Amino acid sequence: MEYVGEHLLPGKLGHFFVILSFCTSLLAAVGYYLAVAKKNSDWKFLARYSFYLHSLAVIGIVSTLFYMLANQMYEYHYVWKHSNNEMPMRYIFSCFWEGQEGSFLLWSFWHVVLGLIFIWREKEWEAPVMATFSSVQVFLSSMLLGIYILEHKIGSNPFTILVREDPEFAHLPLFTMPDYLENLDGRGLNPLLQNYWMTIHPPTLFLGFASTLIPFAFAIAGLWTKKFNEWIKPALPWTFFSIMILGTGILMGGAWAYEALSFGGFWAWDPVENASLVPWLTLVGAGHLMLLQKNRGNVGLAMFGLVLISFVLILYSTFLTRSGVLGETSVHAFTDLGMSGQLLLYLVFYLALSIVLVAVNFKSLRSTQVEEPFWSREFWMFTGALVLFISAFQITFSTSIPVINKIFSLNLAPPTNAIEHYNSWQIPFGIVVLIIIGFGQHLRYKNNNFKQFLNGVFTALIASLVLSIAIGLALKIKQPFHLFFMFASLFAVIGNIAYFIKILKGKVAKAGSTIAHIGFGLMMLGALISMSSQENISTNTSKFDVAQLGEAFSNAENILLMKGDTLQMGDYHVSYLGKEREGVNIYFIIDYFLKNDDGTYQHAFQLKPRVQTNPRMGNVAEPDTRHFLSKDIYTHVTWAILEEEKDDPNEYDEPEIQNLKSGDTVYLKQGIFVLDSIRRLSVDESELRANDIVVGAKIHFWNFDTEEFILEPLWVLRDTNSTFSIPAENEKANIRVTFDKINPSDGSVDLGISFKKGKQQDFIVMQATQFPFINVLWLGCIVMIIGTIIAIYSRVKLNSKSRAK
Repeated sequence: MEYVGEHLLPGKLGHFFVILSFCTSLLAAVGYYLAVAKKNSDWKFLARYSFYLHSLAVIGIVSTLFYMLANQMYEYHYVWKHSNNEMPMRYIFSCFWEGQEGSFLLWSFWHVVLGLIFIWREKEWEAPVMATFSSVQVFLSSMLLGIYILEHKIGSNPFTILVREDPEFAHLPLFTMPDYLENLDGRGLNPLLQNYWMTIHPPTLFLGFASTLIPFAFAIAGLWTKKFNEWIKPALPWTFFSIMILGTGILMGGAWAYEALSFGGFWAWDPVENASLVPWLTLVGAGHLMLLQKNRGNVGLAMFGLVLISFVLILYSTFLTRSGVLGETSVHAFTDLGMSGQLLLYLVFYLALSIVLVAVNFKSLRSTQVEEPFWSREFWMFTGALVLFISAFQITFSTSIPVINKIFSLNLAPPTNAIEHYNSWQIPFGIVVLIIIGFGQHLRYKNNNFKQFLNGVFTALIASLVLSIAIGLALKIKQPFHLFFMFASLFAVIGNIAYFIKILKGKVAKAGSTIAHIGFGLMMLGALISMSSQENISTNTSKFDVAQLGEAFSNAENILLMKGDTLQMGDYHVSYLGKEREGVNIYFIIDYFLKNDDGTYQHAFQLKPRVQTNPRMGNVAEPDTRHFLSKDIYTHVTWAILEEEKDDPNEYDEPEIQNLKSGDTVYLKQGIFVLDSIRRLSVDESELRANDIVVGAKIHFWNFDTEEFILEPLWVLRDTNSTFSIPAENEKANIRVTFDKINPSDGSVDLGISFKKGKQQDFIVMQATQFPFINVLWLGCIVMIIGTIIAIYSRVKLNSKSRAK
């Protein structure tokens, strides 16, 4: 059959670029290897231009896939799976990297960008570093091949899989029609990704992933060429660039969770979140050990270990999130595309390469000095790096429980309360690191005069102690570890401010690390205060029991708001004005008021939490937040009537059958329904035939105006074999109840409840949380990034001066 309207040329072009990308990366890897092994510049020339051609191929893949998405070519499975006609074009980037193939491509693209910059800037180390760099591109390119070798599929190609050829859909009648594309729409983008943060968070995070390759490749080059220290100076700017970008990507993920998800916070210790955090922790430790090795030496083995493990952990996180092993424990993990073996090979290859090179050079890397002086900068820098490694190990172990179970056939249970579990371990580690940050820069290398050192940090210690006590009392923080953590955070901030003023004399150009440390301390302080002192202010003050909606609804956390009503909520009074629809989004308009002393209300602000409707993937609630200098008010809808009923006052809707026993309560959209009792009535009471058996159900119904109505539908048994119901109606309440069945086995009855169409009252159930001083956290993030940028600039400038000499 010849299909009409299919665009097969872009697919063929994309597939060509994939093959070209794989072949040229392989040629570049071999060329750079031979350039080092044979010390031959001709191989280096071939390898460099092979990498240039590889770069063009990757850009071609990216451009082709974007072209297919922009033109909604649903004949391709990838385009069909991740976009549809309703999706706003601004989310096309999210479509690109939603799938595994697109995210691998994004990762490969950033490697190309970084590789080209590296070739331009680092001529001396080009061949040994780019050999590893290009070999990684071979693996990433293979993830897109989509070919079979001895019945094993290598990669998944977004350009070769057509929807009509997919075994899941090939049997559908739609694909027997030559013009099937005229009736085909895409499945669409995951509603959680239809957010502006998801257009900037993934590319930043993947740039962070990609950037960890450069210090790794430098370390491999140093071990390979026996230049154990020479690589450190050129690698330092790249390492701290990687720390900054990966950290920024992780923080963006937290901001997305805070702004777009409804769990109420910015970090939930999700396995995929952890998989990104762990390499950052080890890379921070590696960067500090590189500084230590450059200035003092003696930590070569530990330094190489942390640099190498940082990239290996990136590969391990890739395996965790893409192999399907985390499918039941993480909301972020990809489903398995059959590439688990390929991902495992990718991980094992570079893990084995690292172990072999370290083992071969082990004697040269061993420390010759027995021990460092206790009060020296090098001792505490090493201790800080060690604590970061232990912290990373604990997170990795707990996150890897599904993998451990699978390998060793165990049945270990992951933490039931992930936040409590990880916090119990990580807060003590954080305290140690923050205290080291607070005094570490006041120490010099080698020996220090303890009295002189103590004079430098004494003021910071006292100020931190006083402030932590004052803040703890003001915010009623009583948990001992939280108080210790607050002290440590304040000490990190104040200690580095003191160093900046006293030692650096306010010279910003030399204060990159100091400013970054201040930012980190502020970030930890803001995280502690906002999370430990967060307050749920949406205690239900209405007259209705929201617990009737289900186990997930608590009156202590959920408030019910009728349209037009105003209720007190914390320091505010809130009113639900109604809802409005914009495309797939339904916005619920909520006004917040402050009550004046004279009893009048002053409008404070308005929030519009929304529900994004998605019939295929399920509706998603997204919060709205009011930002103040000292707090955030975070609001999201937990239950709502999404669609308006049609106005038809003369008809009842279809009855909703409820199986109830005496005393049961049902929470309905229109009010509260209570089955008070079930009793047999005399014929005189019911005005029926003498031989009829009559049972009545006494019902209390309260509408949302708190009016009570009593109804008593009847169930009648006539002539021993005929039953019928006599409904009970109330015009004012717009309710009708039928008594449909008696269940002798358990004493329950079936009642049919229906309401007049168009008479349903609109209401919502919502949660509101107050996060105090969360802006301290965001300020800390910005200050930390600025400090790291200054540090990178200083290193680049220093290296440029060295080259000029």
